Amino acid sequence: MKRLLAIVVTAAALVVNLTPVAQAAGCPSVNKNWAAPGPYAVTSASNGQGTTIIRPAQLGTLGCAKHPVILWSNGALGTVSTYQPLFDHFASHGFIVAAGEGQSGSGDPMLKGLDWLTAQNGTAGSVFAGKVDLEHVGATGHSLGGGAAVGAGADPRVDTVAPLEGGPFNDPAKLHGPALYFAGSADLIVWPSGVHDRYTQSSHVPAIYAELKGADHFVVSPDGGGFRGAITAWFRYWLLGDQQARGEFFGPSCANCTSAIWSNFERNAKATGL
Repeated sequence: MKRLLAIVVTAAALVVNLTPVAQAAGCPSVNKNWAAPGPYAVTSASNGQGTTIIRPAQLGTLGCAKHPVILWSNGALGTVSTYQPLFDHFASHGFIVAAGEGQSGSGDPMLKGLDWLTAQNGTAGSVFAGKVDLEHVGATGHSLGGGAAVGAGADPRVDTVAPLEGGPFNDPAKLHGPALYFAGSADLIVWPSGVHDRYTQSSHVPAIYAELKGADHFVVSPDGGGFRGAITAWFRYWLLGDQQARGEFFGPSCANCTSAIWSNFERNAKATGL
């Protein structure tokens, strides 16, 4: 009986780990307008330590007491300015974006941005003090940086990853939270088959493969292109608990499952069961 109880408790803990914040922490709804700008004005600045922080200009407002974090890593030839409109979009939806200023296939530079925000969150007088939701952190990036996001996702502080046309770097088996893998059907640099391999290697977590019809490798720059709405909905669900976003990916009537924008959209067994 004790052994059975231990198994039940362990299983329950796993379910809790895969459950987004119960509600959107008071943050404003966007009425499913995922690809449109959110309600926040945005500001950005380098922290002088290799990370640019893009965030709502007025933290802790519009009913959102704390703001989840999105970690970003650039493509091999990209800089923060390459993707600035996408970062601004995320921040307008209430996220704090920590964008690495260099290029790396490792998740370590992304995690340094999270370390910095963690320190600022606990520093009296900082604009970030008490305003960073460190319990809800996501990671994404493009190409080389998408592979880096998988590496960052091995860190227990990172709850979910959503690589954009991510390269073959780091081990998906080390992920501990849900993953959404984006590919472009016309991508000749990071082939869709390679991205799909990463998806199949993520069978231990809820994972989704979304292949954008007709998209090449550069559609992500500067504003996320056709991926923008889906990745915003993903992070709003897992990091903000936006229940309107759940139906985009989960349940028998998942909107993206039948959307014509995807040439292929797959959910693994764990994602189908959510």
